[in-house]
Amino acid sequence: MNPQPANSLTALSAPEHNHDVIVIQVRDIHKIYQLGETQVHALRGVTLEIRHGEFVAIMGASGSGKSTFMNILGCLDKPSSGQYLLEGTDVSLLDKKQLAGIRNRKIGFVFQGFNLLARTTALENTELPTLYARIDKEERRRRAVEALKMVGLEDRMDHFPSQLSGGQQQRVAIARALVNRPSILLADEPTGNLDSRTSVEVMEIFQSLNDKGLTVILVTHEHDIAQFTKRSIVFRDGKIRRDEPIPHRARAAEVLKAMPSIEED
Repeated sequence: MNPQPANSLTALSAPEHNHDVIVIQVRDIHKIYQLGETQVHALRGVTLEIRHGEFVAIMGASGSGKSTFMNILGCLDKPSSGQYLLEGTDVSLLDKKQLAGIRNRKIGFVFQGFNLLARTTALENTELPTLYARIDKEERRRRAVEALKMVGLEDRMDHFPSQLSGGQQQRVAIARALVNRPSILLADEPTGNLDSRTSVEVMEIFQSLNDKGLTVILVTHEHDIAQFTKRSIVFRDGKIRRDEPIPHRARAAEVLKAMPSIEED
């Protein structure tokens, strides 16, 4: 099943195209964890900028600092020192309540494990983030329906997760990430639990969203998945070791044409 064209993305997510706008600005970020008497330096002076409309792959081995960095970008953790500006707001100075508000309004999360509620339909799962937004029930449903249409699941809205394939569950998770119209989509190993074809189908959705202007940041250890992005940032020992554009990046729609089809239930 192919996703529907993201023709309503302008209503769902990013502001109008302006690739000169810096969405994320990180300056000399350090993160130190205290484990007993031992200090673990997870990040060691990370500095970078990500502009509106970029599609970035964050890569690195286990322990490289990429997951810590992703948690800071997602306002799930705070740096020990340094500055993190999200759309001009210094989020490193915010308290827990303010960070929760930023996460709900500006950031959409997609995880490897889907994190869907088992006894809740696809539509209800997609609606969940809107419960914390100041919108009425009718608008919540309208946004959820629109988001599910964008990922090609308009005919599965009343299905429970157990009635959906892994790829379909991940599409619901993507729809849920979009429903509050975020500025940034953060995806943490979103293809880690999927077969090869379904992984490319998920990347086709991300590319479609990015083509419409949404900023996408993807954590992955799979080099073939990173080839669908526009920029690769490689972490090692808490530092950025490589930051470069992806030359001749793969287009998921074209790759799918050459892959055998897997029928979904």
